[in-house]
Amino acid sequence: MSDSLILVTGGAGFIGSHLCDALLAAGHRVRVLDNLSTGKPANLPLQDPRVELIEGDVADAALVRRAVAGCSAVAHLAAVASVQASVDDPVSTHQSNFVGTLNICEAMREAGVRRVLFASSAAVYGNNGEGVAVTEDTPKAPLTPYASDKLASEYYLDFYRRQHGLEPAIFRFFNIFGPRQDPSSPYSGVISIFTERALAGRPITVFGDGEQTRDFFYIDDLVPLLVQGLRNEVVAPGAVNVGHSQSVSLNQLLEAVRQVLGSLPPVTYGEARAGDIRHSRADSTLLRQRFQLGAATPLAQGLAQLLGR
Repeated sequence: MSDSLILVTGGAGFIGSHLCDALLAAGHRVRVLDNLSTGKPANLPLQDPRVELIEGDVADAALVRRAVAGCSAVAHLAAVASVQASVDDPVSTHQSNFVGTLNICEAMREAGVRRVLFASSAAVYGNNGEGVAVTEDTPKAPLTPYASDKLASEYYLDFYRRQHGLEPAIFRFFNIFGPRQDPSSPYSGVISIFTERALAGRPITVFGDGEQTRDFFYIDDLVPLLVQGLRNEVVAPGAVNVGHSQSVSLNQLLEAVRQVLGSLPPVTYGEARAGDIRHSRADSTLLRQRFQLGAATPLAQGLAQLLGR
């Protein structure tokens, strides 16, 4: 399988492009399907003859069939990865976030491709499990179209597993960060927003008191897990959480940024945003049982690499 062709949807984006780098390093050929709404061709080594970029949308069933043809596996990362965008425009985001998944499943069934890696989200839990380490069997309570589409995609992937023999490796991402995460994007995570503003010397606004916590996971820790999801001989049914089961407050994050950069611009605290989850932390027990998870990259080290320090 080492030189086999793998399709990466959303492969020009933040996580997808890092996965492409790792697959190429492992000897694979890579085909990327990306509509470039947030992904960037510059994230990909397009001079490498083993890389093919197809500009288009996963909502286009005919295009997805062409993209899947000849592939040994699929990494389905394409999505409008914004909770707010799904709230503002649930109809169009549903095309990317759910219909795209169904198109992938159908194209794989028709082509006889079995292994599919799927990027789900901690958003499927809603506010359930807040304040404790969230296990995979925590009741699901999606609060937004984005979370609903991710959970529905999980259910459809499991149906195609039972009915048609697909082998889905489903990862529920918590807070992934690292280089190529575009801070100007409305879909960006808090780390890329804080670091971009700190580098530019622009004021930083924290919603709430800054004591809300997140389970941050550096991109270099994530990619080997994704490669295992594509290459392991067997994948067990069901989703796994991707987190280190560590809590970092936004105030601790800001202090870590200050230590890396030497200073911070002014920080102000505003009203907490309605609906924001105060504490989010993954239980990583199942992840560690199923996959080889290396030591967590320390937050300061990940920030230094992100900031080029």
